[in-house]
Amino acid sequence: MTDRPQRAPRPDHALARAVESSRAPAISRAAAVLRLLGKSDTPLGVQPIARELGLVPSTCLYVLRALVAEEFVAFDPDTKRYSLEAGVLTLARQWLRRNRFNDLAQPLLDRIGKAFDVTMLGVHIVGLDHIIVVAASQLGQNIQLSAQIGSRFPALISATGRCIAAFGEHPEAELEARFRALRWDEPPTFDAWKQQVAQTRAQGFAVDEGNYIAGVTVIAAPVWKSRDKLSHALVGIGIGSALRRAGLPALEEALLAAARTLSNQLCGEV
Repeated sequence: MTDRPQRAPRPDHALARAVESSRAPAISRAAAVLRLLGKSDTPLGVQPIARELGLVPSTCLYVLRALVAEEFVAFDPDTKRYSLEAGVLTLARQWLRRNRFNDLAQPLLDRIGKAFDVTMLGVHIVGLDHIIVVAASQLGQNIQLSAQIGSRFPALISATGRCIAAFGEHPEAELEARFRALRWDEPPTFDAWKQQVAQTRAQGFAVDEGNYIAGVTVIAAPVWKSRDKLSHALVGIGIGSALRRAGLPALEEALLAAARTLSNQLCGEV
């Protein structure tokens, strides 16, 4: 899983659809503005924000002013553009303080990443909607695949998606509908994907060998915060040929063992 804006659906369009379908439009608009500003490399004006999110400019301006007043968004009077303000860090800090996953996962990610020369991620699972990168380690020397903290991906994509499908008890019809909307470099058929999901359920971890990104192997192992809720996953990413030479089974075993250890810790069995 890496940031790939050239292939992924435009995030602004996805945000616009979320705003349109929301039952709490005021909150959804504010969240969409924050996410758009968070994804932008440069400050944005009212008109570009409104256009990307499908908002009436006057409504967009109202939302922006409210966010500025709450110190979540900064306004530059010289350029008339908006950007994220430091106030968003207060929310993030409180979340990180209450979330044991990051503190427990980071040493495991660092150790495995360094030992097997891979990029390691810890992702938070939000049902069938999406997954969010909440921890990362790029200690490997051969390749570093960009995946920033806070990056969001469709829930069923790549190896993590197979884990979600395998252990989430989701209806097949819903899985298929969401699967059809995914974008892969080398997409598997739904029947082949279902077989891979079954294999994931049997072996306890998932492998994506070049489907999501050609030539790249992604391995994911599920993490439970409680015995009945799949909450996170540990993910290893590397060039497929290099991982096979280095010993892919050893990496799979290390990732699965780390995920089980982390699950026990989060469930209170230290």
